[in-house]
Amino acid sequence: MAEAVQRPIQHKKLSKRKIFSRGFFIFLGALMVSVSLEIFLVPNKIIDGGIVGISMLLAHLLDIKLGILLFILNLPFLFIGYRQIGKTFAISTLFAITLMSVGTILLHHVSIVTRDPLLASVFGGIILGVGVGLVLRYGGSLDGTEIIAILINKKTPFSVGQVVMFFNIFILGSAGFVFGWDRAMYSLITYFIAYKAIDITIEGLDESKFVWIISDLHSDIGDAISSRLGRGVTYLHGEGGYTGDTKKVIFCIITRLEEAKLKSIVEEIDPAAFLSIGNIHEVRGGNFKKKNIH
Repeated sequence: MAEAVQRPIQHKKLSKRKIFSRGFFIFLGALMVSVSLEIFLVPNKIIDGGIVGISMLLAHLLDIKLGILLFILNLPFLFIGYRQIGKTFAISTLFAITLMSVGTILLHHVSIVTRDPLLASVFGGIILGVGVGLVLRYGGSLDGTEIIAILINKKTPFSVGQVVMFFNIFILGSAGFVFGWDRAMYSLITYFIAYKAIDITIEGLDESKFVWIISDLHSDIGDAISSRLGRGVTYLHGEGGYTGDTKKVIFCIITRLEEAKLKSIVEEIDPAAFLSIGNIHEVRGGNFKKKNIH
């Protein structure tokens, strides 16, 4: 029998509209990071984690412009990112880092908004997190810490998250010796606010959830979810690994605002039902729109 010829996968090129859209949001994200750094954080001696935090410490100690250090220290990770992730990521990251570096230089002498370190840490963290989140969402990066973490993860038992956390604890701890421990604590506030803002920006506020339900009353539960929540359900065939019994498994997607009502529906119909709920960062395709409930 003749062997099938394996054809190379044809990658579709991005349309001009998508390229412009991606470039615009990366530009906006990098600009927001520059504003956060030069107008809120740097004047109040509050730092962020990662390469940005290291750059802020060195800029203070060596009296070098922050924008220059941000560009130079991120360049090695740009090369690593190109090899590990791809050309598009590297180009987007170079674009973002260049904009951020130039932005911090241009905004260096702009008047700051507040001298209150708490306000600076909160609003600086929000603007920083949204800016970084936009860059990440549209295919770029502003910090090489996660690339380092991925490489270390391959050779050590530590997860990517653990490596990033270790780096940031070291960097934020160093801020205590350089700027004082009160500024290190404000920096920690900024870090956590920015971290949460990044998640919200990438995942969106309208977070969806997936639901698995196993019950002998699957039809009643499925009908109730459709009629009372307006959500479609899918029935899957399952088999118990221990008992060998066949079961119908209900699968559906809901919003987080509907979670409590779904739990009450299942509890009302079958208190002994197996119920599992998890977060979904993105839902595409299918008929996810909510049906009108009469």
